[in-house]
Amino acid sequence: MQTVLTFFYNMTVSLGFANYGIAIILLTIVIKALLYPLTVKQVKSMKAMQDIQPKMKEIQEKYKGNPEKINKELGNIYKEAGVNPLAGCLPLIVQMPFLIAIFFAIRDYQYAQQPPSFLWLTDLSHPDPTYILPVLSALTTYIQQKQTTTEMTQQNKMMMIFMPLFIGYISLTFPGGLVLYWVVSNLFQIAQQWYMYRNNPSVTREEAK
Repeated sequence: MQTVLTFFYNMTVSLGFANYGIAIILLTIVIKALLYPLTVKQVKSMKAMQDIQPKMKEIQEKYKGNPEKINKELGNIYKEAGVNPLAGCLPLIVQMPFLIAIFFAIRDYQYAQQPPSFLWLTDLSHPDPTYILPVLSALTTYIQQKQTTTEMTQQNKMMMIFMPLFIGYISLTFPGGLVLYWVVSNLFQIAQQWYMYRNNPSVTREEAK
């Protein structure tokens, strides 16, 4: 993956504006474009599961203390709705090794240009001293979660608060180049999800399977 980043940096060199920040942005956009089919599958499966949450809660309350009956009734709900409860997890599992490789590649990258500056960042290999990127990482994570959350349960509310704060907190110590990747990745996915919902606001049964 470091070789790929070097490729995009060399591309910026050939275009006359050598910059590692732009190289990271180009790398991020290409990766998100390649993973778009998996993103579509994952998001639509999550939305489909959220749509049947009220029915699932009714079953759990009605047959409280009878796990076997609950599982049977939930299976019927999944079948009627055409939803596979594992469909939202599988695309994420497929993506994880790829995303971990990107994480370590950018974190441990040896920049030939020293220091590798970008906009207000004087060195992409060090944390952002202005805290702008950590704040953006938290904000974009919140917006991305907001897009895919249809039912604000207590658990969802906690995740809506905890995850952005956690991402923002760890971004304080991560290299600026890595946080830049995260922010651009979030922004690209937000745009993807907006486009997806705008052109297909409902989750069809076949797509959620």
